[in-house]
Amino acid sequence: MYLNMCLKTIFLYFLIVVAYRIMGKKEVGELSIIDLIVTILIAELAAICIEDYKSSILVSVIPILSLVILQILLSYISLKNMKIRNLIDGRPSVIIKAGKVCFKQMTKLRYSLDDLISQLREKGIKSIEEVDYAVLENSGTLSVFQKTKDYPLPIILDGVIDHEVLKEIKKDTVWVYKLLERKNLNLEDIFYAFYTKEKTYIIKKSDLI
Repeated sequence: MYLNMCLKTIFLYFLIVVAYRIMGKKEVGELSIIDLIVTILIAELAAICIEDYKSSILVSVIPILSLVILQILLSYISLKNMKIRNLIDGRPSVIIKAGKVCFKQMTKLRYSLDDLISQLREKGIKSIEEVDYAVLENSGTLSVFQKTKDYPLPIILDGVIDHEVLKEIKKDTVWVYKLLERKNLNLEDIFYAFYTKEKTYIIKKSDLI
């Protein structure tokens, strides 16, 4: 019985390590909600198999492999389609905009002022007044841009225009298309384009290795 449990544990350990290497996950802080759900389910399936020493190891291996395949498919689909990516992973939320706290957005996210101040302290920021722009990422981490620093704003991601950012920088889609036209580029050619210090920087899909 004990030998069987040990062998199952060792096998499942290496299986899960390989599974997470395939899924490309690194740290808990990088996991989205969907990733976290998959992590919990895999842990539960492994525990059930180890505790029930009489059951076949396939009872856990098959569901674990199914979850891995499902997660890889969802990751691939969300990579190709921004709408599906936003549906699965959600969108980053602006918490501080132009130095002003967005209380309505915080209430919607059930994100308290104490949470905000605590995360700012972790980044060595003493006061909200020091912050120009703060974004709550899908992982729950807070990205902070201080007033004394310039920061890049993504205007195109994988061929899709971010209209919220355009509003932020007081530009429109006409400006984007004129910019691309001057550089003889199409929207579909762009992997990433960002705006900072009143300049636009573009990374083409053909530039990727």
